[in-house]
Amino acid sequence: MVSHIVVAGAGIIGLATAYEVARRGHRVTVLEKEDHVAAHQSGRNSGVVHSGLYYSPGTLKASLGPAGAASIVKFAQTHGVPVEVCGKLVVATKPDELPALDELHRRGTANGVPVRRLTPDEAHVLEPEVDCVAALHVSSTGIIDFSAVCSALRRAIERLGGEVRLGVEVRGIRRLANGLRITTNEGLLPAHRFVACCGLQADRVARLAELDPEVKIVPFRGEYYELAPHQAHLVKGLIYPVPDPSLPFLGVHLTRMIHGGVHAGPNAVLALAREGYRWRDINPFELAETLRWPGLVKLGQRHWKSGLAEMSRSMSKAKFLSSLRKLVPALADDALRPTPSGVRAQALRKDGTLVEDFHFVRAPFQLHVLNAPSPAATASLEIARRIADELDLVE
Repeated sequence: MVSHIVVAGAGIIGLATAYEVARRGHRVTVLEKEDHVAAHQSGRNSGVVHSGLYYSPGTLKASLGPAGAASIVKFAQTHGVPVEVCGKLVVATKPDELPALDELHRRGTANGVPVRRLTPDEAHVLEPEVDCVAALHVSSTGIIDFSAVCSALRRAIERLGGEVRLGVEVRGIRRLANGLRITTNEGLLPAHRFVACCGLQADRVARLAELDPEVKIVPFRGEYYELAPHQAHLVKGLIYPVPDPSLPFLGVHLTRMIHGGVHAGPNAVLALAREGYRWRDINPFELAETLRWPGLVKLGQRHWKSGLAEMSRSMSKAKFLSSLRKLVPALADDALRPTPSGVRAQALRKDGTLVEDFHFVRAPFQLHVLNAPSPAATASLEIARRIADELDLVE
């Protein structure tokens, strides 16, 4: 039976889902409150095709990440989207990071990622300016233009007869006997099935459907710099530190971009609005809502030292540069130039634990994507297939 499926959110997960259900013969309508696709996380990131190195074996990230790396590269090559599989280095800069590096090697191997341990001399062949005591080389990591992927997905949806409606905000979701009725700023829209891929607004949209997502979306702003042109030659590809295993953030890193230049960052600080891309972007209601969530206090009690370090780096370009010099000591004092930031939608439980894996909430005729952080963009086509499979099972 051909169903009308409404997808909320024209980021990469929403568009990939709409593309997949349209390929399966369903009528699809995508609703996006902004005036363009990829307005938030999908268009504001490092542009990295992640390999699946970091994720605990057995998780959705571990299974969908490596498969996604292959499928997103194939999609890009087929649809004329810039992509390059260049590989990356993860470097231990001091001996006490070696156990964590070994754990990454174990995880990557278990997840089927092509990962190889390197000596400092071997690392210098790939990145002559890097400083390390050991490194991992991951050959399947790539760089891509995710905004261009989203534009290609939109064109593919429309070729299949689907519709992407911009400037349309979901304001209500009501269950009917055989489907749903979606209320928007433009009126009512009936749907057999509804999929919410709303990122920074995901928990709010779930509550519009009278669901209890049991998590709060907490916005973390990731602030970036780029290397000045006279410094860009110091980085040949992608250079990452060994991340803190207790946090889902990868630490500030250096990433050569698909259109040229080198991104540096991001750090991670609490944003003062859900879509707060600058310190001066403050939404008092949203901030109060975030601060009232009991999980935030508990998270802060566990990770206050890391939080203070991230805040300090946010306030000081010199400290940001100092973090990067642990990877590439040759960076000059004038190496950094400001560039736009991004905001990560992170689901947080009441007990203060971060939801680390992809997380979905299901109800009759609907599915809500409540947590889709990195590597969600990489894994978007695989996530979409999983969602479409679930929708196909619902008669």
